[in-house]
Amino acid sequence: MVEQYSEQLYWHVRGLVSSHEDADDILQETFVKVWKALPGFRGDASVQTWLWRIATNEALSFLRKQKVRAALRFESLDAEAERVIDDDPWFDGDDAQRRLAKAVASLPAKQRAVFCMRYFEEMPYEQISSVTGTSVGALKASYHQAAEKIKVSVEEED
Repeated sequence: MVEQYSEQLYWHVRGLVSSHEDADDILQETFVKVWKALPGFRGDASVQTWLWRIATNEALSFLRKQKVRAALRFESLDAEAERVIDDDPWFDGDDAQRRLAKAVASLPAKQRAVFCMRYFEEMPYEQISSVTGTSVGALKASYHQAAEKIKVSVEEED
């Protein structure tokens, strides 16, 4: 399972948290949770959907904790996310990709998750719905709102 899904899950989580180190930590926590929960896996969803749900929940939980820490330091989480992207030695994109990454990082966590799964991973809304437990209609609205925010953010930088 680890061999089969690690790389896909890594890039899914990396799209949500921006940092290589954080993505590695979250991926490790995901597989620990999977290992502990494996005996209780009922097979109601596919293994892939189950793994994505756990990884997404881990990433969203991480982002919530990060937001609280930033608030306690009186810092902006968006500014922190931008700094991580600018300082990331693993980022190898051009300026347009960097602006897109910053715009995605500035989205609320759930919108970011929906946007990344739909835009970057090209998941169908039905699969995203299985992962997030959100209706397809709500996902479409969330994706549209995220895309509009990204468009505005990228245009403002130009």
